[in-house]
Amino acid sequence: MSGFKRKDAPSGTISGVKKQKTSVTKRGKPWIAIEQTDSGGEDGFANFSDEEEEKMAAGGAATDEDLQAAKLNGHSKATNENAKPFKLENNTTSAEAHAKQRLLAKERKASKPNADAIQRSKRIWERLRRKSHVPADERKQLVAELFDIITSRVRDFVFKHDSVRVIQCALKYANQEQRRVIVEELKGDLRALSESRYGKFLVAKMVSSGDASVNGLVVEEFYGHVRRLINHPEASWIVDDIYRQIATAGQKTMMLREWYGAEFALFHRKASSSVARPKLEEVTETTTADLVKILEKNPEKRKPILQYLLQTINSLIQKKMTGFTMLHDAMLQYFLALNPGSDEHTELLEILKGDIDKETEGGGGDLFRNLAFTKSGSRLVCLALAYGSAKDRKMIVRTFKDTIETMAFDQHAKMVLVTAVDVVDDTKMSYKSILSELLGQHGITDETQRLDRLEAMIVNLNARLPILYPLAGMVKWLVSDAEKALLNDVHSIRTKTSKKEPDARRKELLSHISAPLLDFAAKRAENLVQSSFGCQFLTEVLLETEAEEKAAAKTAVAALAASDPTEEGHAAKNAAAGRMLKTLVLGGQFDSKTKKVELTEPRLGFADALYPVIKDRMVEWACSDSSFVVVGLLESEDVEEDVKVEVKAALKKGRKRIEGVAKGDGKEDRGNAGARILVGRDLRGWGWGL
Repeated sequence: MSGFKRKDAPSGTISGVKKQKTSVTKRGKPWIAIEQTDSGGEDGFANFSDEEEEKMAAGGAATDEDLQAAKLNGHSKATNENAKPFKLENNTTSAEAHAKQRLLAKERKASKPNADAIQRSKRIWERLRRKSHVPADERKQLVAELFDIITSRVRDFVFKHDSVRVIQCALKYANQEQRRVIVEELKGDLRALSESRYGKFLVAKMVSSGDASVNGLVVEEFYGHVRRLINHPEASWIVDDIYRQIATAGQKTMMLREWYGAEFALFHRKASSSVARPKLEEVTETTTADLVKILEKNPEKRKPILQYLLQTINSLIQKKMTGFTMLHDAMLQYFLALNPGSDEHTELLEILKGDIDKETEGGGGDLFRNLAFTKSGSRLVCLALAYGSAKDRKMIVRTFKDTIETMAFDQHAKMVLVTAVDVVDDTKMSYKSILSELLGQHGITDETQRLDRLEAMIVNLNARLPILYPLAGMVKWLVSDAEKALLNDVHSIRTKTSKKEPDARRKELLSHISAPLLDFAAKRAENLVQSSFGCQFLTEVLLETEAEEKAAAKTAVAALAASDPTEEGHAAKNAAAGRMLKTLVLGGQFDSKTKKVELTEPRLGFADALYPVIKDRMVEWACSDSSFVVVGLLESEDVEEDVKVEVKAALKKGRKRIEGVAKGDGKEDRGNAGARILVGRDLRGWGWGL
């Protein structure tokens, strides 16, 4: 699943805890003499050495150390010289008994069906699994030999915990035809394998390595059993992987419909049944998984369908099995079929919030975190934020405390962050919980690391959206049509559930993020200008931020225009950088509806920083790939008149060169568009002095 990680199974041990060290010496097991000869006499001092006997004869008492040494000395003699080997029944030693047991075990294995084939295939598997140590030619030969062994015997291999790995290996290195042979042999057993503790991994391998024809065979095995298997502890992940990874749109429809009741399940035709099973193509043309349409067509079935679906949803939530994409799709269908404000609507919102542990800060919330990383789940969380109260929104946002950065880079989870910023009335809380985390304002003390992290987010298609949305809004280059439709739905709900005006919310957010964004733009302008995303960011930051002091950022961006604009690697050679400089010179974005430039308030005045940098190379700029920057200097209402006069005077000196660049060299070179505008307006008598 995209942007989702499954949790490991719970463990009873606590990792990272070491046993306490003590200085007490562990006592060994007492020596027990199995059989001992009477070689020590009656005085009990047979095990003492001559030196120890002399010591005792001199009047010294035997210490504990002496006694222990004597025991060890006596044991050593008994075991090395006089001890007899330990005997079992039938006068057999322990080593002989163990050897006999191993022989019996080997004979039992050999007597089982396909024992020789399994052993030979396991030897091949032992060689194949060391991928880096096997040449390609040898691997091809081993795979062919392996398929010679397992063909027509696959079913005998897959239900054993050791031999099933052989089939997994065969699937891994097989071609498409060989994979199809394996799937064909297992037809009818895939459901049982998915419920098996070891066999499920084989089905998972089929899902990840099969082609379209193999995938179709796998998916159809599960029709009519989806609701039962999605609750199975072993098969549930396999069913969801099939739904998420290999099922076509029509197959997903049939699998999801089974959540709506037994009558929607598509069972395989039984041998004794006279009812023909409809073809998948026929089914997908006449059926849908859209619950709203189903209920509109069958209003009398509304109550049983909703009850059946809610029961399945609630069952998985209670079991903490909330990572399934199919579950998220079903939850969204259920939510969209409900009437806002109804008891059913409120009940589902309470079920969602019930997953959050209110007693522990940041506790619980696995359901929301899992939902955020799927398409349907993300939309459901966005709608829950829009419908929720201020307290509900605060509770939901806090569940994402440790996953903000990960969510920003995900194509679905990023919309949860955007929605939270767009509907939460407490802008201080939304800044502290979301935006400051994205900007690295907390927890990152190293400035270079913080700037590198923020730069990586700005040039990422997904991660830049939550940062730039408060600045640019729903502009076309930032927000896709599908994302815009979702935000429009959120906004329509927000009018009834939020108290703060959108403009006031945006202004408060800009007051929080303007300073750090301008600081970042000033320090990383040279890196950002190298990409179109970075140029868009610099444009929006300089135009939309509300900080009074933008001088450092304007100076840093204007410095990018230094040196000869016709040289390779110069910012003027970058089309995105040229558009950025032109927009900044114009002092605002061009409105396609009014056909005018909407000047920012207060005025940006970027020309005051740019003109001193390029004034000595004005003709070169007029002939460069970014000639529209010069056009902007003459057209902009945000440029002082004395600057325009100086620009015209500089262009007049290079009139012939500009005219030559405007005409071009021939059919392929149509000339410089910006230079043509400059020359054309001069010919029309616009008085530019060319």
